[in-house]
Amino acid sequence: MIKCVRKANLGKGNFISCFTWPWEFRPLEISSCSPKIDNSTQEPMNCTNHTAYVQCLPAPNITCKDHLGIEKAFTGHEVGFYKPIACRNVNGYSYKVAVALSLFLGWLGADRFYLGYPLGCLLKFCTVGFCGIGSLIDFILISMQIVGPSDGSSYIIDYYGARLTRLTITNATFRKMQTYP
Repeated sequence: MIKCVRKANLGKGNFISCFTWPWEFRPLEISSCSPKIDNSTQEPMNCTNHTAYVQCLPAPNITCKDHLGIEKAFTGHEVGFYKPIACRNVNGYSYKVAVALSLFLGWLGADRFYLGYPLGCLLKFCTVGFCGIGSLIDFILISMQIVGPSDGSSYIIDYYGARLTRLTITNATFRKMQTYP
């Protein structure tokens, strides 16, 4: 892996030496760093352990020096490094299908059966969706992506589509105290 940091402009282009990670380049120093999307999963290709590595092409006239001191000048057409990006684990459960089943056949429990909850399906079927109230609540929970597939995977949602992301607060979260005048 090449570690890079910006140095002086040497006339031919920017010279970059070793200290920071290459994906910390300025935007104009990278010509392309976008993932290839798998059509069946709508996630970056080669996604394993919630991480995919994307090929990044440094802009032309960028020179890097690796940890061994070897310099490499880029023309903008060769891979300079692989940037790790986050991706989701999907196992074939479509968000659109789950919402449609919940909306139209939720009172029969078809949505719960599709997501892998057979006991919830049986309970909704025997009570006719808890007289409609349970079906409405399930529709809201599935639409908000709170209830997902039983195997713990994520829904297949268009890569550039509307996805909900849960924000969590931990001890590392910065909190700004309210100051009153």
